[in-house]
Amino acid sequence: MRKGRGLIRRIAERGAVAVVTVAASSALLLPAQVNAQLSTQLSTQLSTQPKAPPKAPPEDEVIIRSDSSPYVPTPQRVVDEMLRMGRVGPKDFVIDLGSGDGRIVITAAQKLGARGFGVDLDAELVRYSNAAARQAGVTERAQFFQRDIFKTDLAQADVITMYLLPEVNLMARPKLFSELRPGTRVVTHDYHFGDWLPDDRIMLEVPEKKVGTPGIAYIYVWIIPAQAAGRWQGRMPVGGQMLPVELDLEQRFQLLTGTASVGGRSATLAFAEMVGNEMRLVLNVEVGGKPMRHELRATVAGATGDEAAGTVTLGADKTPQRDAVTMTRTARRAANFGEGVRLK
Repeated sequence: MRKGRGLIRRIAERGAVAVVTVAASSALLLPAQVNAQLSTQLSTQLSTQPKAPPKAPPEDEVIIRSDSSPYVPTPQRVVDEMLRMGRVGPKDFVIDLGSGDGRIVITAAQKLGARGFGVDLDAELVRYSNAAARQAGVTERAQFFQRDIFKTDLAQADVITMYLLPEVNLMARPKLFSELRPGTRVVTHDYHFGDWLPDDRIMLEVPEKKVGTPGIAYIYVWIIPAQAAGRWQGRMPVGGQMLPVELDLEQRFQLLTGTASVGGRSATLAFAEMVGNEMRLVLNVEVGGKPMRHELRATVAGATGDEAAGTVTLGADKTPQRDAVTMTRTARRAANFGEGVRLK
């Protein structure tokens, strides 16, 4: 050994370099003693050396999770539009199912002041997401867990976001109806829920998108509907007088069908749907020998959801007449939210 020269080793630990130096005098030590000295110095340096931040998942590749399911990062432009269409604000709690690198919940927390969490089966993606939340300074509002989406409690959510395969969406549909309260928004990227029609949808040009439908992203929004099927009775103004109104409604997802009568005479139910807790109906009622449009909007409320109060708008001109309306459900009927749904 040359005097004045040290023995240098470089040991990589997640891209970091630990440098261990043994003085020239150590050449006189036995191999076991050298190994012990190297081990002590290496342990000290690695314990004080900052860990490198986790590597971000590639933007344009399909990653296979540990459970063999694919993960594709959602382009940031799509993330922003999903949150806009979901009307996410500072009072909302967002749950992202299959959260990947965490960008949806982190963006909601960082840009919109929302709170929430994401779940994913891949431990490395969860680790990365929590590190990214720390780096963004939103750990109090954005957390991530290694968890099965079907074992995740969704009751806290105001908004659910998903970028999952079509068959997984359909498997998750009963859980959404069973656990989410009316008015909760569900936003998906690219894939829908089969015969449950969306309340809103857009097609977005995204040149950087390489997977699925390259260059194009589809965003869908659903609003969990309240159960409104059954017989409703109340009173509403028609032709200058208050008349009894009766509705007999069936419900499939958010769409309502059925019959209506006003003042004991049949009326045409031109359109009917539930938007969250709000019942929206268009009735054509004969007044003075001519059909008159009556647009009813009433919020379903009460301890059992059997009371509705709102307004009825008469006519479709620029100065329509609006009056208050109340109704009571006198007979309930089960809504049809598809197979496997357990209604409360």
